[in-house]
Amino acid sequence: MPWLITMVILIVLSGLFSASEAAYFYLQRQDLRFLAAGNAAQRVAARLMEQPDRLLSAVLFWNLVINMIYFTISARVGMQLEEHEDGSGWGVPFAIGSVLLVIFCSEMFPKSFAVMRSRSYAGLVAIPLALAVRCVDPLLPVLRFTNLVLKRLFFPSMNPEPDLEISDLERAVELSTQDAELDEHEYKMLRNIVNLSQLRADEWMRPRRQFVTFQAPVTMNDLKEKFPPSGFVLVTKRDSEEIQYSIDADDLLGSQPGQSQMGKRLVAVPWCASVADVYEKLRTADRQVANVVNELGETIGVITIDDIADAVFVETPSRTRRIIDEQPIRKVEESVWQVMGLATIKRLEKQLAVELPETRNVTMQGVLQEVLQALPTQGDRCSWGPLQLVVLEAAERGRCRVEVKINRQEDSV
Repeated sequence: MPWLITMVILIVLSGLFSASEAAYFYLQRQDLRFLAAGNAAQRVAARLMEQPDRLLSAVLFWNLVINMIYFTISARVGMQLEEHEDGSGWGVPFAIGSVLLVIFCSEMFPKSFAVMRSRSYAGLVAIPLALAVRCVDPLLPVLRFTNLVLKRLFFPSMNPEPDLEISDLERAVELSTQDAELDEHEYKMLRNIVNLSQLRADEWMRPRRQFVTFQAPVTMNDLKEKFPPSGFVLVTKRDSEEIQYSIDADDLLGSQPGQSQMGKRLVAVPWCASVADVYEKLRTADRQVANVVNELGETIGVITIDDIADAVFVETPSRTRRIIDEQPIRKVEESVWQVMGLATIKRLEKQLAVELPETRNVTMQGVLQEVLQALPTQGDRCSWGPLQLVVLEAAERGRCRVEVKINRQEDSV
């Protein structure tokens, strides 16, 4: 009986460590932020995850020690049952039952429960788990050294794999969809996700003149006069054009009269950052709007979390269509297109299948300003590389429509 009681205690301890492993490494970023702002035990749990390698090493060490003691006792009890004078032969069934008991009561059930209650469980066991980790700290250098020696001895030529390039990811998507049952929309979504790392922030942002800002304090009457097209209320300080924080317009409209809404600070990103990097910063900081700044630190546009979702879930994402609800490039006749000013040079070069001159400008409107050395007005004409450009429309807030023709003589040369 003393041996059986000891085995039960060991099963409980093994289950606690197995559940801790599952719970802590299932925590998401928002869970860690919640724990870091909670009570003393929850703050301890958040600090444990600041060194995940140390935590995992300690949990695995204690789980291994407990299971070794458990199976040693199990083998001893099984041998005693086999050698019992009544000759009942319960040793083998007892050994099988001990293994199944560990599998179900120390692995499957505890881990399943811990994953469903990861946040609450992490705070519950934080203090005893921190003590267990501290007890193992003196052994960690020895464990790391042993691991290094074994790796050098048995796997001397093992090297870490290099990071995947974008071309590798694109090739992987193409190869994975040849055998997978994906429809065309799912395939385009995968391509869009890969392209987020190639799409620059200044190519996808809402330019400064294409969104509205409000000076604090913002009232419901302000929204009724001009509803923000981005879906977010961008608030500036008095006598300033720099955006201080953002509020979801739907939350503001759904609030009760007189009820205030807390705004969130924007995440600042450089104009040359990829949209994938912008999304990572928004997710890490738990924000929904990022302001894009130039080399002088001035805001030149904003990117919202909805804009990034549009770049992924729309089959053919287009900033022009998203902002002004018009097709960016429309073919009128052979070798003639109508192009919106917000259309990107990268899209234009791809759709017209021509090689365009190198330029720092991102949009067609930027090219016009560079070539004309002035803001474009209706009727302006100019040449740019193999293209003949005619400004058909130049309206307020930078809206511009251009007729583009391919110069056959230039193209032939």
